[in-house]
Amino acid sequence: MLNHYFTVKLEGSDEQIIQKSRFIGYVKRVTSEDEAQQFIQAIKKKHADATHNCSAYMIGEHDQIQKANDDGEPSGTAGVPILEVLKKRQLKDTAVVVTRYFGGIKLGAGGLIRAYSSTTSLAINTTGVVERKRMKKFFVTVDYTLLGKLENELRQSDYLLEETEYLDKVTFHVRTLVGEESGFSDWITDLTSGNVDLKEGENSYIEVDVSTE
Repeated sequence: MLNHYFTVKLEGSDEQIIQKSRFIGYVKRVTSEDEAQQFIQAIKKKHADATHNCSAYMIGEHDQIQKANDDGEPSGTAGVPILEVLKKRQLKDTAVVVTRYFGGIKLGAGGLIRAYSSTTSLAINTTGVVERKRMKKFFVTVDYTLLGKLENELRQSDYLLEETEYLDKVTFHVRTLVGEESGFSDWITDLTSGNVDLKEGENSYIEVDVSTE
C-alpha cells in the first residue's frame, strides 16, 4: 500500500473552443476498470451526437491498468495525449473523457494532440488534485496544565491536529505520516516530560489539496 499518491477530486469538467471545435473534458476518480468504463459509456451516452468521445484512464498503485481510445480521431492524436497528461501529472485512479464537436476546421495531428492535451489539463485543474497521504492516528492525553503549550506546539508542527476532546483530561487527536510514528512519539514524550498517555489509532488516507496553478 502506497504511503502517498496523487489523484483527482471526485469528479469535474471544463471546456474550451479551439478553431470552432468544442472540446469538453470530463474527469473522474475511479478505482477499477469497470468503473472507468461505466464513466466513459455514460459520457458517450450523454454526448451521443458528438463527433468524438476520446478517453484514457490509469488505475492501480503501480499504474498497472493504462488504456487510451481515440474514438475515430487519427491514431495517437487523442487517447494517448490524454493518457500522457495523466502520466506527467502522476495521477492515479483517474479517468478522462474529452468530447469533441467538430467545428468545420481541421486541426492536423499536432493541433489535435495539443487540443486534447490542453482540454485534459483544463478539466483536471478545474476538478482539482489531491495528495492522499497514509497517516497513523494518535490519541494524546495530558493534564490541562499542558493544554496551551501542547496545542501551540502541535499547530506549529507538521503533524495534523484533527480535534481536541475536553473531559477530565485533554485528548488531542493527531495524525502523522506512516513511517514517522516513532519520531512523533519521541517528540511528544520529550515535550511533555513523559507526562502523557499516548495511544495509537488506525491508519487511513487523508486528502490534502494540491495547487494546480
